[in-house]
Amino acid sequence: MNLDNIRIVLVNTSHPGNIGGVARAMKNMGLSRLTLVAPRQFPDEQADWRAAGALDLLQQATVCATLDEAIADCQYVVGTSARERRIPWPLLDPRRCAEEMARRSGREQVAVLFGREDRGLTNDELQRCNLHLHIPSDPHYSSLNLAMAVQIVCYELRMLQLGDTLPAAAEDEWDAPFSTAAGMERFYQHLEETLVGIGFLDPAAPRQLMARLRRLYGRVRLDEMELNILRGILTETQKFAPASDRVPDNRVPDNRVPDDGVPDDGVPD
Repeated sequence: MNLDNIRIVLVNTSHPGNIGGVARAMKNMGLSRLTLVAPRQFPDEQADWRAAGALDLLQQATVCATLDEAIADCQYVVGTSARERRIPWPLLDPRRCAEEMARRSGREQVAVLFGREDRGLTNDELQRCNLHLHIPSDPHYSSLNLAMAVQIVCYELRMLQLGDTLPAAAEDEWDAPFSTAAGMERFYQHLEETLVGIGFLDPAAPRQLMARLRRLYGRVRLDEMELNILRGILTETQKFAPASDRVPDNRVPDNRVPDDGVPDDGVPD
């Protein structure tokens, strides 16, 4: 894919702020070629304000008097459409359309047309397109701001450009290896010894406390650094509450919940 061969074409945009919003959306996703067909107001301070850090796209934008001029050198033209047509036309959603545009942009000039804010592209303009693009928004409220629509299309192109460089899973770029089964067993033993030492766990009536703690830490998945931190905390806790100085209470403390899930009333079993 060559993003430099893909241009965003805005046809007869009525509000200059929308042009600035489009420029910002494009720059967010790495596209830089903006073409304007007979904009009602441009240049304009409102466009500059909405563009934020994308003023360079506005300054280098191509302004044309007609759509024919804007797409004259393009080999592949995509038109955005929110309406069903009397004559069926090749039509794809943004994700699949982006794949088609990306494939062709390697050797061809590609244009993506966005129409007027109030009524989109005309039938004549859509008939000049090789492919129609439809954003499947909720039918109960399908209206999209112009910059939002451009952002969706540009985002799909950006995702294709990044390809396999993105993490496949949330933990792919973790900063420490995850703890081993043996390391976790040593932690659980250390944890149990500490809980007994501070009187929180009665070894004569352990209930399901350790099983629930194992389930808790199993869901979290500790890495080696986190495990070392927790074991350090346990070691320091043992220094202040050695097991030999404590006599385990036979009751479940008020801040604990017994196995049946009902808060304990303080009465010994």
